[in-house]
Amino acid sequence: MTDLTGGTAELQPSVAPAAGTTTAPNTGPSRVTSNGNDHDEQPPLEVDDAAVPADDDSANEDQLSSYTASLTSSVIDYPIENGRRYHAYRAGSYFMPNDQNEMDRLDYAHLVTTKILGDKLYVAPIEEKKVHQVLDIGTGTGLWAIDFADRFPAAEVHGIDLSAIQPEWAPPNVKFEIDDVESPWVDRTYDFINCHWMMGSIQDWPKLVSNCYKNLNPGGWAEFLEMGGEYSSDDGSFTHDHATYKWIKTLFDGIASTGRDSRPGTKLKGWVENAGFENITYKKVKVPLGVWPKDPYYKEMGFLNLTNLLDGLEAFTLRIFCGVLGFTKEETMLQLAEVRKELKDKRSFNAYYEVHIVCGQKPAGNAE
Repeated sequence: MTDLTGGTAELQPSVAPAAGTTTAPNTGPSRVTSNGNDHDEQPPLEVDDAAVPADDDSANEDQLSSYTASLTSSVIDYPIENGRRYHAYRAGSYFMPNDQNEMDRLDYAHLVTTKILGDKLYVAPIEEKKVHQVLDIGTGTGLWAIDFADRFPAAEVHGIDLSAIQPEWAPPNVKFEIDDVESPWVDRTYDFINCHWMMGSIQDWPKLVSNCYKNLNPGGWAEFLEMGGEYSSDDGSFTHDHATYKWIKTLFDGIASTGRDSRPGTKLKGWVENAGFENITYKKVKVPLGVWPKDPYYKEMGFLNLTNLLDGLEAFTLRIFCGVLGFTKEETMLQLAEVRKELKDKRSFNAYYEVHIVCGQKPAGNAE
């Protein structure tokens, strides 16, 4: 299937520490099913009124040398904007920084994602004996790829990203490559493609989903996970008057103005169907902001999510507000101070956002 190249700088680091839903009733075509677990139904989340915020050395050296030598200045000559460092490869095509603070946040975000997935790395019904080649799109710091490689030692896992921020040491069955997933894909086929949290970075989603389909082996699976839109609440406590609502709407509208979809989640299922996938599964998960839910599963998810959001407020915001919308850094930081104040006050609102998870399988007899 595909090795996303076009100026690819290949990173081949080598054993690192590893860092893992809820379904709405299916309303789609008969091909679409909803996998069940204890949190599959999506009733209003009940508020907890008592919530309180609460191996071979020489081989390793060779791989490290290869890692270092393969990086070019076009990949690591990172620009600095408003005190944050951003990727250099295909500069400007992604709005998030890649500095140490963001790398730490990405590691924490991995915990949020696995909690959303029911304490799992993935929900696609893949079979270990059939998984040999795996692609992780937007691998970030590489924790998903590393965890997957540890659990599937017979599989070769390829993680791609615009930034060389992956660890120097990883399982021998992991390869990290610097590349743009929207560049032409060259021949390499996969048995499983993982595509999580790409909102704001993709210009042509139908093409991306189609490329995933084309570059899967017959019988292979792809999994997509994305936000669907702004925050909301079941009890009406979160309103358009909140600074947090004004911030997230302005951010999403600003991202959309760059030609990249900031709300792809609700459209994922349609794109997957149109690409030709079968045995499609669909899950919708409410992800709370804070520890207000009574259900312990959602309470923990909300804590992880709120911590991740507070840590990433500047990272999410600065390039869009200052570079796209024309706010000064001082104006932006004042807005974020109001948002941070609301988010830290458990009495402010009982808000959440929805994440949409879609898995699809390439027909076993289709070699396209």
